[in-house]
Amino acid sequence: MREPSTFVISLTPFTDDERLDEDGLRGHLRRLAASGIGVYLGGSGSGEGYTLSREEARRVLEIGVEEVRGRVPVRAMGVEPRTAAEMIELGRLAADVGVDAMQVYSLDQGHGNRPRPDELERYLRDVLDAVSVPVVLSSHQAAGYYLPADLIGRMLDDYRSIIGVNCTNQDLTYVIRVIDAVDGRADVHVGGPMQALSCLALGGQGYLSSEGNLAPRLCVSVIDAYRDCDLAACHDAYARLMRLFAETRRLGGISATKAALDVLGLPGGRPRRPRLAVSDPARAEVAALVDALDIRAVEGLE
Repeated sequence: MREPSTFVISLTPFTDDERLDEDGLRGHLRRLAASGIGVYLGGSGSGEGYTLSREEARRVLEIGVEEVRGRVPVRAMGVEPRTAAEMIELGRLAADVGVDAMQVYSLDQGHGNRPRPDELERYLRDVLDAVSVPVVLSSHQAAGYYLPADLIGRMLDDYRSIIGVNCTNQDLTYVIRVIDAVDGRADVHVGGPMQALSCLALGGQGYLSSEGNLAPRLCVSVIDAYRDCDLAACHDAYARLMRLFAETRRLGGISATKAALDVLGLPGGRPRRPRLAVSDPARAEVAALVDALDIRAVEGLE
């Protein structure tokens, strides 16, 4: 039976003049590793991956391997590609740097186009035939479509390199179809904490989140309490996590998370344009949220 787990899509710290903050990233990753949460690096959302140059993307992965490999799983996430060649390039980088695995994002053909089923399968096979590191397939609603569950099943039939599926879709019936298609051959994690407990109950392994950047111990505690069959502790941690999710999204997403880390005196840095720091009123709300959810105590910061 596969073990439940949770991963954070790590933020990328930037200095006040928007340079990559390598020291801040190291400090942030050490804190994540100490919590026991798995780490994805360079993602297009929380990681602001689209703002990274190739050299910066490499440094983020290199620092991740140096700081957390062997302590917690460390994986390359990257950004949505326009071609298989772009994802294959990430695969070569992942192998060169030495991360444990990489995510294979759904294809973004641009201009709102959706790939036909045969195009989507050709894309996946082109990537999987070329990369040498273990892979996690991504089916994300942000692409404007989802990977057909039967296609995921066929890929698992043909490629032993697939170790997981990250499934981000508000339709729980689709999540069920993915879990059934995977049939225990790989881990299934849902994107965001919204369906975390449902995923676990249905036979999946857990969830990914941005909230782990701010409260990694809280995120891990949901999994630990579930594993221990401690229903009260699981519900308490999950309720706190969902309130953190809802409010940080309302206040600015990863920019709000970075503001919260700054309030706590933790490394997180500033966002990089086109993202901007949150307003002073929003920052005050972030500080109040940190207090209301008792994040300092939950994360052992007192």
